[in-house]
Amino acid sequence: MKELQYLNRFFVKYRGRLLFGLFITIIARIFALLVPKFIGDSVNIVEKYINNEITDIALVKSELLTNILFILGTTLLAAFFTFLMRQTFIVVSRHIEFDLKNDIFRQYERLSLSFYKQNRTGDLMNRISEDVSKVRMYAGPALMYSVTTITLFIVVIGYMFYAAPLLTLYAIAPLPILSIAVYKLSVAIHKRSTVVQQYLSKLTTFTQESFSGIAVIKAYGIEPRINTDFVELAEKSKDKNIDLAKVQALFFPLMLLLIGLSNVMVIFIGGKQFINGEIENMGTIVEFLIYVNMLTWPVAVVGWVTSMVQQAEASQKRINEFLKEVPNIKNHVTKVTPIKGIIEFKNLSFTYPDTNITALKNISFTVNPGETLSIIGNTGSGKSTILELISRLYDVESGQLMIDGISVKQHNLTSLRSSIGYVPQDAFLFSDTISNNIKFGKENATDAEVIEASKNAAVHKNINGFKKGYNTILGERGITLSGGQKQRVSIARAIIKNPQILLFDDCLSAVDTKTEEEILNNLQSLSKNKTTIIVSHRVSTVKNSDIIIVLDEGEIIQQGSHNELVNSDGYYKELYAKQLLEKEI
Repeated sequence: MKELQYLNRFFVKYRGRLLFGLFITIIARIFALLVPKFIGDSVNIVEKYINNEITDIALVKSELLTNILFILGTTLLAAFFTFLMRQTFIVVSRHIEFDLKNDIFRQYERLSLSFYKQNRTGDLMNRISEDVSKVRMYAGPALMYSVTTITLFIVVIGYMFYAAPLLTLYAIAPLPILSIAVYKLSVAIHKRSTVVQQYLSKLTTFTQESFSGIAVIKAYGIEPRINTDFVELAEKSKDKNIDLAKVQALFFPLMLLLIGLSNVMVIFIGGKQFINGEIENMGTIVEFLIYVNMLTWPVAVVGWVTSMVQQAEASQKRINEFLKEVPNIKNHVTKVTPIKGIIEFKNLSFTYPDTNITALKNISFTVNPGETLSIIGNTGSGKSTILELISRLYDVESGQLMIDGISVKQHNLTSLRSSIGYVPQDAFLFSDTISNNIKFGKENATDAEVIEASKNAAVHKNINGFKKGYNTILGERGITLSGGQKQRVSIARAIIKNPQILLFDDCLSAVDTKTEEEILNNLQSLSKNKTTIIVSHRVSTVKNSDIIIVLDEGEIIQQGSHNELVNSDGYYKELYAKQLLEKEI
């Protein structure tokens, strides 16, 4: 139960509703308790009439009719209060589910980029969906049935002891055996539940990756192999679920056996006591039989509740693993300082913590507002890392990264990122309209602003070419669009934000030269007072920049303007000549 202590804060939050539910439960059980009493009284009246203790048939009928009305009334009231009880507890569990999902999602948003590189999307999705559903069963049905069972036991067994103490002891004698059996089975269920949830995460991850990469799977014609892998994984998951079901299947037969034994004990011992005159009325035995059977479902529920609690604890443990995860990137400052855009790297080196790959070595440069800095170099030379450090997707280890003369760590993180328009190398678009994808950069943007941003990103004509224009719904990850169109929509999303710092990570690689030239000309006019950094593999993209940096294995090997670099021997001149030759061919 240690892992489930996290939920205590929610129980405190909704304590008013839970106390009301407890009150309603007690009332419902009291009314339910009256039903066997009236049935017992009816049996006693009939018994007295048979034994000629009552000879007035009209009186017997009147008493029976009164009892029947009381039975109907108390049954209806018990049903009504039971309905209120279920409404109270189940609604509270839905509120807790909502709050817990929000806690997990906020935590997912806080966690650093390195966390997502170490964990699979399918597993993250499973913890916020399937695991939370298991926890909700503990916070709702398990809690409700536990309260019901405890209340019923106190009320029913209390009355039974009052009516016939010795018969009560015989009737409840099998229950301790049941408790021991439940404890033993619960341990086995807990172990198997953990394994089942792990395999469910593996299945979710596998299917999510398969659907996301379906184009690659079809292109390589490996559907049979993927299907085989899925069947193997599903088979293992099925085996683990069967192992769990086998243990769970022992509960109900065992409980029914013990409840049946209690019924036999009541009939046998109660019958002997009635014959010996220790119990005066036959109705008492009938009452006890009804009470024992009233305890059948609560006792059976003990096993089910125990199973739910064990599964919930296994799920909450998986959830707590992520909730306890401390983000690597923390917001150290609450004060918001307006960003001007002076970016300065001072002898900066960086090694990725998850791979131990040194991406940057002793990097130093400065770029001011109104200037455009371009970074060029081979794949893996550290170009994208520079942009990730400016956005604080990772923290600087060695050296300094200053923005407006202040360490990047001393800027309010939210303010810093809201001042940056970042277009990543892999253009990611959401399954929404094109308009809403662009508005992602500025939620309250007008249609005119969306169109203007699209024109500056040279994608307006393409969007108008679609049947529904800006209201076209994109497929997952923007699959509806071509590579170049996705990149340009991503650029429009950054432009509409009107940030002080613009970061473009090789976001024109899928665009033809003519369109690239148009976008760059538009960006030049838009970024007059902004700081712009462009990462690219193409000289045509960077040639008009104020400063060009050439990286190789994380080190700056050349730096200067296009004219300076093209007139100096080195990587840039060779790349320029190579790309110029390719263009002529």
